[in-house]
Amino acid sequence: MKNIIKIGAFMMLVGLLALGCTDLIEERIDETEFGAEADPIDGAIAPAYGYISWTWRHTNYFGLQEVSSDEAILPYRGGTDWFDGGKFLAAHQHNFTPSNDLVASGWNQVAINISRTLSAIEVLTPLSDQGNAEATGALYEMKALRAYLNMLMLDSWGIVFKKESSDALSEILRTDEAIAYIESELLSVLDGINNDKGPGRITQDAVKGFLARLYLNAAVYREPYGTPNFTDADMDKVISYTNDIINSNSYELSPEYFELFSDENHENAELIFALDQRGVLSAEHSRWAYWSIAGAMIARPEFFPDNTADGTDGPAVTSDFYQTWVDAYGDVDPAEADARFYQRNTMVPEAQLSDLENREPTLETETDNSYYCVEATDFEMDRGILRGIQWGPRRGDGDLVKCDDGLRIYPLQQTKGNGPDRDTGYVDHTLQVDFTTEGSLHRAGYRFSKYQFSRTSPNGNNFSSVDLVLMRLAEIYLMRAEAKLRKGDNAGALADVNMVRTSRNARPEQTPAALTELDLDILFRERGFEFYWEGLRRTDQIRFGKYEDSWTEKTDADPNKRLFPIPQSAVDGASGIDGFLEQNPGY
Repeated sequence: MKNIIKIGAFMMLVGLLALGCTDLIEERIDETEFGAEADPIDGAIAPAYGYISWTWRHTNYFGLQEVSSDEAILPYRGGTDWFDGGKFLAAHQHNFTPSNDLVASGWNQVAINISRTLSAIEVLTPLSDQGNAEATGALYEMKALRAYLNMLMLDSWGIVFKKESSDALSEILRTDEAIAYIESELLSVLDGINNDKGPGRITQDAVKGFLARLYLNAAVYREPYGTPNFTDADMDKVISYTNDIINSNSYELSPEYFELFSDENHENAELIFALDQRGVLSAEHSRWAYWSIAGAMIARPEFFPDNTADGTDGPAVTSDFYQTWVDAYGDVDPAEADARFYQRNTMVPEAQLSDLENREPTLETETDNSYYCVEATDFEMDRGILRGIQWGPRRGDGDLVKCDDGLRIYPLQQTKGNGPDRDTGYVDHTLQVDFTTEGSLHRAGYRFSKYQFSRTSPNGNNFSSVDLVLMRLAEIYLMRAEAKLRKGDNAGALADVNMVRTSRNARPEQTPAALTELDLDILFRERGFEFYWEGLRRTDQIRFGKYEDSWTEKTDADPNKRLFPIPQSAVDGASGIDGFLEQNPGY
C-alpha cells in the first residue's frame, strides 16, 4: 500500500506555528507526485525533497532573494506585464510590507517544505527505532534538510521553527538560540550520514557545507541589525569544514562553467547538493532558465508549434551589477575576459554579422544575408549575461520560418510589449533598465541566461532534467577564502579565489586571469561573478555590509530591511496565542 503523506493546505501558511489557531483544510498529497513508488522510505522523503523545486520557484523564495538584491530588477514591463500588485517593485526598493505577496509566497513555501520534512521524520522514526538502517539514513537526511530549510527562514525572517511533533506547538527561536538549534540538528546527523547518495540527496559533505554557511553568517544572525562581529572561533569552524570537503578530493571544479547549469549536470563533479530533476516529471522545472529571457526567444524550436519554450521578459541585470564586471576588467569586454560572463552558442556567420552592422536594425531592410540555417535540434541560445541584439528562430505563419535544411535563425523580432519597436524592430537588450517608461520596455535590460533550457522541457517550464544547483565546490573554496581573509590570511584567501577563477579553462581565451591582490570588496565582487542567479546575492550583501547601499531604483538604507516582514497572514493565524509570533522590527 502506498504511503500517503498528509499535509494541511492551510498549514502551508501557518501550520508550523500552531495547529489549533485556525481551522485546517486537509489536503492529501500522494508521494507519486514526486516520483516515489510504494516503498515507505522513498514515499516519506520524496515529498520533502521534491518540494524544494516549489520552494525555490521564481515567484517564491528565489525571486524574493534575487529582486531584493542589487543583482536583478523587475520593472512593470511596458505597463502590461509583471506588475503583480507591485510586489516586485516594492521588493526591489526595500519597500516591504507584511502584505507583500512575494514575501508571503517565499515564507509559505519554505514553511510547507519544513512541514514535509516533519511528516517524513514522523514516518521514519518508528522504522528507524525498529532497526531499519535505511530508514535511519533517510531520517538523518530529513533532519538535515529541515535544518537547511530553517536556515533559509533564519536568513530571511530571523526565526527558526523548532517542532518535533505535528501535534505540538512550534517553538520560535531567534538569534543565538536559532543558531544553536540549527547547529545541533546538523551535528546530530553528521557522523551518521554518508556520501554515497550523490548530489540529489543530502550527504555528509552537504551537512558540512551547511555548517560552514551557518558559521560564516553566524555574526549576522546573532546581530541582524547591527555591525556583525566575525569571530575567529566561527571562522576556524568554516575553515575546518571546508578543509574536510576540499581535502576529500571527492569533487572537482568544472572547466566549463555553464556545464554546471545544463542537462546532465547531475553527473558534474562540482555539485555537492542539488535538486535532482532527472525524473523528468511535470514538477521538475526550468523556471530559472526562462524567467529572465525575452518572450520572443523560442529556445527549444524542436517542440514548436505544439509547445513554445519561450521566455517571459521578467527580471533583468541591474546596471549596477553589470558595472562590477566593467570595473573589474576595464577596457577588456567581460565576455572576452571571463568565461563565467558569457558563452556564445549562436555561431552567427560573419556575413550575417556584417549584414546587421551595415544596415538599420529593422525588418524592412533585411536581405538574404540576414539569417543563417540550423537544424531545430541543433539550436542552442547563448548563455551567461545577454546583451544587445539576440539571435533565434522566428515565428512565421503557424510555424517557424524554415530553410531547405532546417530553421532560419534571425535577429529576434520584438513581438512582446507595446513599445514603438514592436513587430518592426529587434530584441535589443539595453544597459538601461529601471522603472521609467523607457527602462520598463520589454526589451530593456541585459538578461540572465545561466541555466540551459532543458532539452526534455517542451515548454521551457516543466519536465526539466537540469538539476537546480544548491551547493557546489566553488562555494566551499570561496567560503574558506572569506574565513581566511577575515582572519588576516590574505595569501591563503587569494590562493582559494584564484583556484576557482583559473579552473574555468574549457575556453582558454576566456579563462579569468589570476588576481594579484584581494580584499573584502574584491572578494564580494568575485562572489557576484561566480554565484550570480543562484539566490545568494542578498545574503552576501548583508554579510559584506552592502545591503544599505543605493542602486538602481533603490535608496532605502534602513537596517531593519535586512530581514523581511513576517507575512501578516501568518501573524494573524497565530494571533490566538499571545506573543507567540511577533512582527520583525520596522514593520
